Amino acid sequence: MTSSDNGTQPKVDADRPVKDSTHATPKAGKTTERTDAQGVVLSTLPVAMTGRASPAKAAVGDKPVFAYISSLPQPQRAIAERVDALAAETLPGLQRSVKWGMAWYGVGDGWCFACGGFAGHVKLTFGRGTSLTPVPPVAPIGMGKDSRGVDLESVDDIDERQLASWMEQATALAGFGKR
Repeated sequence: MTSSDNGTQPKVDADRPVKDSTHATPKAGKTTERTDAQGVVLSTLPVAMTGRASPAKAAVGDKPVFAYISSLPQPQRAIAERVDALAAETLPGLQRSVKWGMAWYGVGDGWCFACGGFAGHVKLTFGRGTSLTPVPPVAPIGMGKDSRGVDLESVDDIDERQLASWMEQATALAGFGKR
């Protein structure tokens, strides 16, 4: 962040993450690649959340979310598939979308939580996470001060009762980003 000489508000440099004293800033741009036997890149996942999670194009509906999930390498794909299935089992009227390079979920008038694949884990983030009981343990960088979530490294890390409870609580709150 830089300040102008005339005493106005600081200007944010869009190419650099804004430092927040409550969170460690991950290295922007770090990715991990998965290649086939011939060395062709099959997928690239960011190491940490520093802007767009993936190059997936924004689109509303089930089909783009299923395509996003199927593009993930294992074990992220299996984790995201289970989170998606749990959301569908738990939330009548579930709506899906790909936004900001992640799968977003909501019921009613706004988006409530997101699921994104990263190197070594899947991040499940609740937009109004500080209002959930218990509050999810991870405060993701770049998702807003009220966002909280969990990092899932394997399908075995999924506590279905707890995630379903958070999903129900999240969709009972006002969502954000009108559909």
